[in-house]
Amino acid sequence: MKINANEISALIKEQIKNYHHEVESSDVGVVVSVGDGIAIVYGLDQAMLGELLLFPHDIYGMVMNLETDQVGVVLLGDDSLIKEGDTVRRTKEVMEVPVGSEMLGRVVNSLGQPIDGLGEIKTTKHRPIEVIAPGVIMRESVNTPLETGIKAIDSMIPIGRGQRELIIGDRQTGKTAIAIDTIINQKGKGVLCIYVAIGQKNSTVAQIVDRLKKYDAMDYTVVVAATASEPAPLLYIAPYAGCAIGEEWMHQGKDVLIIYDDLSKHAVSYRALSLLLKRSPGREAYPGDVFYLHSRLLERACKLDKKYGGGSLTALPIVETQSGDISAYIPTNVISITDGQIFLNTDLFNSGQRPAIDSGFSVSRVGGDAQYSAMKQVTRSLKIELANFSEMKSFAQFGSDLDSSTLKVLKHGEVLMRVLRQNQYQPYSLSHQIFDLFIAKHGYLDEIDPNQVQHVLVDSFHYIETSHKALLNAIDKDKVIKPDIESKLHSSIEEYFAITKEK
Repeated sequence: MKINANEISALIKEQIKNYHHEVESSDVGVVVSVGDGIAIVYGLDQAMLGELLLFPHDIYGMVMNLETDQVGVVLLGDDSLIKEGDTVRRTKEVMEVPVGSEMLGRVVNSLGQPIDGLGEIKTTKHRPIEVIAPGVIMRESVNTPLETGIKAIDSMIPIGRGQRELIIGDRQTGKTAIAIDTIINQKGKGVLCIYVAIGQKNSTVAQIVDRLKKYDAMDYTVVVAATASEPAPLLYIAPYAGCAIGEEWMHQGKDVLIIYDDLSKHAVSYRALSLLLKRSPGREAYPGDVFYLHSRLLERACKLDKKYGGGSLTALPIVETQSGDISAYIPTNVISITDGQIFLNTDLFNSGQRPAIDSGFSVSRVGGDAQYSAMKQVTRSLKIELANFSEMKSFAQFGSDLDSSTLKVLKHGEVLMRVLRQNQYQPYSLSHQIFDLFIAKHGYLDEIDPNQVQHVLVDSFHYIETSHKALLNAIDKDKVIKPDIESKLHSSIEEYFAITKEK
């Protein structure tokens, strides 16, 4: 049989023409390059944004860049174990963290794994770290106060359950102290707390956990720690992981408080990832979507309508400023996302005013809806009086000859500033705050030496607590100062001053 070369050639060409088999690249990829916590993986045509990929040595990565024939992946483990040519597989799952009441009292990392040495956390439920925030229909307006126990905040910058209130200021001005005091004050109030530490030292996180344990606050708190020694991807996902833990309780109808400490370091970690992924830098080298980074996180804080469980998630993000510059890029972004800010002033802090809250720059856009009637009654003119004091104080520096009305404003303002001073880890009950503000509002302290104001406040409250406890109980119960309670308060305070004069 004679073999015709032309026939063979035609046959091969026909077979090649009809060959449709494609290399399967949708579920398996190959590492092209790796370094700085970033892996570029060839293939994975069907990979989704935010999907988890499995690398060798059981290391997971999360897809962040989708390109024509490769994907950019942030590694959630030690990148030194990964090398070029390694096989990568899709898991077809998004990043999830364990959730549930078993998390309470524990310190976990960004993946929800325990790092406190207390053993495994036996949870049965998981939630994705990225979800769409509840829509307008699912929400109701913020109408219940979240008491911080800090006079300066509860009186002038009230926070409601479901609100997003920014704590902003330079480093070492007491931002974290406000957050920790707020957690401590939730004891017995039915609020579950989550503290997310982003980019802090291990020793700092350990001190915070010890302090929470000392005041029995860890019983209702979860600490999510992504410390400075951890890779940028874990810092990036930490606040979303903490939010997912809180959302589980919110959807069960519970009230939750979450603190993000702090979002400045979070933005820096995201900038690092974005630049390594070769995304275009914008203002201050941050990528263009850095606003969306925080808006999609903070939008998840809300007060749910009763039809949807009625739970709430209150967010207190912390942002650090440089030299008090609140007009910098990240501070302005977060200010525009939140419902107000508590601004901590370095000069006030250095002058001994603690907490160093600047009443002029601080605001709550929820306002009176998140305040009890009793608090409204004693604080209606407080901000105006402090503003007058601030203005007169700067004016008084230019001359020594002041009229009596100006001196009166200065004296009263100085007294108010002393009344608003408060030691760390000592949150006040509602009735205690109301009493202190009541005695200051009605001028009982105006004739006292400013250095004695704190002593008189402590002494007078102790007297009322021992001799007229029913008055304080009535305020705590009714959350309003009724006319008869007001007159009894006046007479009991006058009684106290009469007794002290006799001494």
